[in-house]
Amino acid sequence: MLDNNEEMFPIVDEEGNITGAATRKECHSGSKLLHPVVHLHVFNSKGELYLQKRPAWKDIQPGKWDTSVGGHVDLGESIEIALKREAREELGITDFTAELLTHYVFESDREKELVFSHRTTYDGEILPSEELDGGRFWSLAEIKNNLRKGIFTPNFESEFLRLKF
Repeated sequence: MLDNNEEMFPIVDEEGNITGAATRKECHSGSKLLHPVVHLHVFNSKGELYLQKRPAWKDIQPGKWDTSVGGHVDLGESIEIALKREAREELGITDFTAELLTHYVFESDREKELVFSHRTTYDGEILPSEELDGGRFWSLAEIKNNLRKGIFTPNFESEFLRLKF
């Protein structure tokens, strides 16, 4: 099995067309190589949004609340397959219908991602993986009241505001 840093990601243009490939380490080292990621915002039928808590050992944004599901698209994988894989790996969700909301470029000091953002409504059981420090449903008012307080990842906050939930 590959070391996490040796995983291969596709390099893309801003429309998602593959232009090359690079390792996770290369993508996260400040190179600003644009690579695709998927986000899934999981709502329940009450309109609450599930957020995952990043564990303290994560190298990026440890201990912060983040998008329900988020992960990289592996080389050779479609957006849809990556979304289903990440939802299964992170929350144990396998039976859902995702709606594409938008795609945009997110840039931090370490990396540059082409984010494909989706939503779904799901009332089934959620089983957060050991990759996470748990998670829970938040009302949209609760999220709005806690923006810009260092509780959420900057990526989640900017996307939440962008999507105007």
